[in-house]
Amino acid sequence: MAKPAKDKFDPKTFLAKVGAGKSISKLGKGQNVFVQGDVADAVFYIQKGKIKLTVVSDQGKEAVVGMLEPGQFFGEGCLNGQPLRIATTTAMEDSIITRISKLAMISALEGRPKFSQLFMAYLLTRNSRIEEDLIDQLFNSSEKRLARLLLLLANFGKETSPQPIGVKISQETLAEMIGATRSRVSFFMNKFRRLGFISYNGKIEVHSSLLNAVLIEKSELGRKD
Repeated sequence: MAKPAKDKFDPKTFLAKVGAGKSISKLGKGQNVFVQGDVADAVFYIQKGKIKLTVVSDQGKEAVVGMLEPGQFFGEGCLNGQPLRIATTTAMEDSIITRISKLAMISALEGRPKFSQLFMAYLLTRNSRIEEDLIDQLFNSSEKRLARLLLLLANFGKETSPQPIGVKISQETLAEMIGATRSRVSFFMNKFRRLGFISYNGKIEVHSSLLNAVLIEKSELGRKD
């Protein structure tokens, strides 16, 4: 009795090639993928670069709600009936983005188990990150929120080794992401540098001592100046 053919579908190859319902775009720094209020009709995948998500309230206040890296999806709200984009997405550096139409995405999820597994793993990871961010915002000081953000941006806790933060991120952006003022972020960044937790050499380099300070119960973060 013949064995059924194995599914040789490679989800990353699928995402890296143009095909039915898929297109690939190259964006320069500062270019938008979509803006808040646009029609939500596709899902996007980052092949290269970094993407910033920002939201503007009805009162005109802008907040950075996320930074995405290669291997991550965004715009998936269209699969859940979201008619319009609720955020603006902007390239923080030269980026390569795959656009997958809503119909093509649904077809791939229904017909390609490996792709469905990849997307589900992304959703679960993102959901965990959202929960962690909420807990961080509710219970941690702005200083500790900044420390955690820097560790995340430098890839601490991931399989890849920690790296210098590759894109230039202003103190205003960091302040928006942790819900603090720019002056507080400036104070904490200077403190972290003085204590040897971070260094500047064209890019922000985060040292493991910052992770140790966050993890131990009575950390250097509590030191008074």
